[in-house]
Amino acid sequence: MLSVFDIFKIGIGPSSSHTVGPMRIALRFLQEARETGALGRAARIKVDLHGSLALTGVGHGTDKAAILGLLGFIPDETDPDAAEAAAALVRAEKRLKLAGGPEIVFNPARDIDLKGEIIPTLHPNEMRLALFDAAGAVLFDQTYYSVGGGFIASARQLTTPAKDDMILDRRPAPFKFGSATELLAACAREGLSIEDVILANEDAIRPRAETEAGLDRLWTAMRDCIDRGLKTVGILPGGLAVRRRAPGLYKKLIEAPLANEREQLFDWLNVYAMAVNEENAAGGRVVTAPTNGAAGIIPAVVKHYCEDDGAPNTDHIRRFLVTAAGIGMLYKQRASISGAEMGCQGEVGVACSMAAGGLAAVWGGTPAQVEHAAEIGMEHNLGLTCDPVGGLVQIPCIERNAIGAVKAVNAARLALRASESHKVSLDQVIETMRQTGLDMSRKYKETSEGGLAVNVVEC
Repeated sequence: MLSVFDIFKIGIGPSSSHTVGPMRIALRFLQEARETGALGRAARIKVDLHGSLALTGVGHGTDKAAILGLLGFIPDETDPDAAEAAAALVRAEKRLKLAGGPEIVFNPARDIDLKGEIIPTLHPNEMRLALFDAAGAVLFDQTYYSVGGGFIASARQLTTPAKDDMILDRRPAPFKFGSATELLAACAREGLSIEDVILANEDAIRPRAETEAGLDRLWTAMRDCIDRGLKTVGILPGGLAVRRRAPGLYKKLIEAPLANEREQLFDWLNVYAMAVNEENAAGGRVVTAPTNGAAGIIPAVVKHYCEDDGAPNTDHIRRFLVTAAGIGMLYKQRASISGAEMGCQGEVGVACSMAAGGLAAVWGGTPAQVEHAAEIGMEHNLGLTCDPVGGLVQIPCIERNAIGAVKAVNAARLALRASESHKVSLDQVIETMRQTGLDMSRKYKETSEGGLAVNVVEC
């Protein structure tokens, strides 16, 4: 079974699949090369990016992520400013100290090749790395895939019967489930909440206190990201000249404290979600929830409904995150959370579904009501395309998180106020999302070859 900490990871923006994933791939490649004895003899390294990684690679920071991974930067321990300085130094000096290996000549313009014309067959996000000796002979080469949410896989992992040992990794789990139906059955059989079931699986991996500390660390990172986004002004990088709006919106809100709370509900959700995704667009420190492109939805809903005058309700925050992660596991196991595979329904849609379920749990919903909320959250995001203008995680991504946060809250309210059992199950809507993603034209799946990406003139 997956862990909560597989679904939620701390990293840097702007993309979990195009930034965090490639960083992890580069690290894994060097580790495997070191184990074969090839790393110490390396004189050159070549990185080829294929498919979506190439088509939106520059806007999503994939080229920089490859450099950072080769330098040994670990996503959840990376300081964005230090990372930017290190990548800039490599570009300026045309040299790179491989993590655990020698220093080599490295020219990103020559040694990182974005081959968007190559359409991978196993997964749209393909990354090939090769080490060469001084004579130009290949010492070690390998192909990997960034499969969404910071998860990575080798070709073997995607083609063997076990398919993906990121999921089937032999972790102990008292409650094994591969569907929402099985998860709800476990809850009913044992008289447990979804949170209880997920925590029981976490308890089999580590002491409860460590899990709780990890959850608190996740929320601290989310909260800090909101705070930075509410304070930082200026223009986002990338060339679209998109101005950060969250600080201005926040200033208007706090200057109107007597405004009607019901009228301001959307405003608070909007400003928190946009603060996170503006930070993400700037390459800041965020939490994949379950991806970077959808990182603002869950923090926005948690901030608004699990804090009181800035004081966190720790029990509610933990319940929200654990329940939301349980829902995220279903999407990861049964479909995908990759925008390059599913379109934005697999990112913002999944985050909306997770947030709706998490909030329903905080509001006292039964497992069936939580499942219903999660189903509503996805049902009304089906078919959502991933068409970032200029290959940047800015338009429509930032506003899309604000809309997703509002949808999540409404989904939870609808589920808790439903008087009859619902006709569409979460399993059915996940399968529908999967089929829709497979049928969707690749130009609408994180390639910037269709939709808004081609109909909005870049200025």
